[in-house]
Amino acid sequence: MEFLQNYIQAIIFCASAPVAIEELQKCLSETLQQEISISDVLESIEAMNQRFAEASFAFQIYAIGGGYQFLTKPDYQEVIGAFLKQKSKRKLSMSALETLAIIAYKQPISKSGIEQIRGVSCDYAIQKLLEKELIQIKGKADTIGRPIIYGTTQKFMEYFGINHLKDLPQLKDFVSEENIIGGISEN
Repeated sequence: MEFLQNYIQAIIFCASAPVAIEELQKCLSETLQQEISISDVLESIEAMNQRFAEASFAFQIYAIGGGYQFLTKPDYQEVIGAFLKQKSKRKLSMSALETLAIIAYKQPISKSGIEQIRGVSCDYAIQKLLEKELIQIKGKADTIGRPIIYGTTQKFMEYFGINHLKDLPQLKDFVSEENIIGGISEN
């Protein structure tokens, strides 16, 4: 029964939403190539929760939303709240997003090239993007003054869930609505 618990833990851990008992049962039966009953799955979950009830575990398996999911115990609500608050502070500002978009589409590009497109200074945004490791210095341009040029990083790809720069949306992917006034189209 312990081996069954390990499989159940693996499935529930990797799932982004609660996993229905029927899904667990079907997946286990298929993987182990033998019939696993729903009662076996429920017994395994109950055995794991008895073990997780010990103080040394900060999580438990909860029945929620028609399935089962790992959640932290209520005792840890304060520390999780502090963590999520810190994480929300790490979001990108609108100016940082604009700067990042310009770098992503025009890379390699210098600070002056970015500022020419945005029309404002971008020192702070570049600094924050470098700190977050979303951009990196790619070298120096072969122009007068040899300015530093920037490009995106692998962390940028992970942050936005893309594999290649060619996966970035293109202008043609955005449908623009025409301005129509009184049945007359303005262009």
